[in-house]
Amino acid sequence: MTYKKHSRREFVKKSTAGAAGLSLTFSARSYSNILGANDRMNFGAVGVRGRGKALIKSVAAQTNTAMAAICDVDRREFDITGKLVKDNFDKKAKTYTDIRKMLENKDIDAILIATPEHWHAPMALMSVQAGKHVYVEKPCSHNPREGEILVEAQRKYGKVIQMGNQQRSANISKQAIKDIKEGLIGDVYYGKAWYSATRGTIGKGKATAVPDWLDWELWQGPAPREEYRDNYVHYNWHWFWNWGTGEINNNGTHEIDICRWALGVDFPKSVVSSGGRYHFDDDWQFYDTQVVNYEFEGGKMITWEGRSCNGLYHYDRGRGVTLHGKKGSILLDRNNYIVYDEKRNVIKEVDEAGQSATTDTVGEGFLDVLHMRNFINAAREGEKQNSPIKEGHITNLLCHLGNYSQKLGRKLMLDTSNGHVLNDKEAMEYWSREYEPGWEMKL
Repeated sequence: MTYKKHSRREFVKKSTAGAAGLSLTFSARSYSNILGANDRMNFGAVGVRGRGKALIKSVAAQTNTAMAAICDVDRREFDITGKLVKDNFDKKAKTYTDIRKMLENKDIDAILIATPEHWHAPMALMSVQAGKHVYVEKPCSHNPREGEILVEAQRKYGKVIQMGNQQRSANISKQAIKDIKEGLIGDVYYGKAWYSATRGTIGKGKATAVPDWLDWELWQGPAPREEYRDNYVHYNWHWFWNWGTGEINNNGTHEIDICRWALGVDFPKSVVSSGGRYHFDDDWQFYDTQVVNYEFEGGKMITWEGRSCNGLYHYDRGRGVTLHGKKGSILLDRNNYIVYDEKRNVIKEVDEAGQSATTDTVGEGFLDVLHMRNFINAAREGEKQNSPIKEGHITNLLCHLGNYSQKLGRKLMLDTSNGHVLNDKEAMEYWSREYEPGWEMKL
């Protein structure tokens, strides 16, 4: 069977009706809201800086939606993001500093969570307990037990929980999986995932007074308390164990998820990591260089390579995956999909119908809109989720295990039914975390 290269124009024509909705104008939005007021979906957004704004825009690209409220511990965002909401929804949003107060708002149907990672699972749990659907940014958990709790919470409370691994909704990702299932590259046994960037140093932080615009107590929330330092807020928390989960969860989640999907695997039988903090001598607690290898039952393997501070691309791409089978290989990122035969000849190439950012700190783009549409349709109409929380949990568990293997300096053997570490009490001590008293997650 032979394939021809498809142009972007041809692909757009063949794409699902979703792409057309991206041209929605604000005047059309107002009209559709009037027509469909009885099933309008009202959102509240928590953590509304970079990624939070991207989610708000993706909601604005849908029909019959409204942004009822925004919540942030940085009071400067009320004016900045408030204007974004007004411009996109023709209406002001209510403002909150404390999510617990926002969840009392009966008008809100769904919560968007784009806060620091230590807040993701606790906020998601509180939200479904308050009767709200949840779109939570990756990672869905700060530790493996939190992911398990969210899977249990979706079953118990019956609300939709979707993680922001938006490549699950990409047209080209779906096409790649379809081609693999139809045998285009034969049995697939290996997935290679990578991310490379040129992040600078975060320096050595100094204890200082909390800025007057920041509620540091609420920012910390469920995490054990630490003194405020000048290199924590807003982005560098990613690199501290108390709040973040390192580059593998911050970015590796996306590509590891695609590899796992393509290979048809869940929990691995082993994981081993190698790397360190090589590029700078600063407060960064995770790894700027990391290679993690996962082995699965049935003779399959996934490798993730993360380089946070050396941005040399693979295949002219800062991030992506290659999928290797017995008849060929696939190269895939957020915007393009190429199939090679055994002799490295290109037999198929498809561009995504719209572009998404790849290596900046926001990652905004077309896939956000597709993934948000799926979430909304799942909540409204029971449409099948492209990324149910169980899938998000498994992928993030793999990322967590990569960090634990690296921290402990040894290979971890796993229970393939649930991902728990076998015969290693020290490793299993990382399965959950210590919470600030009163903030424990309880189903």
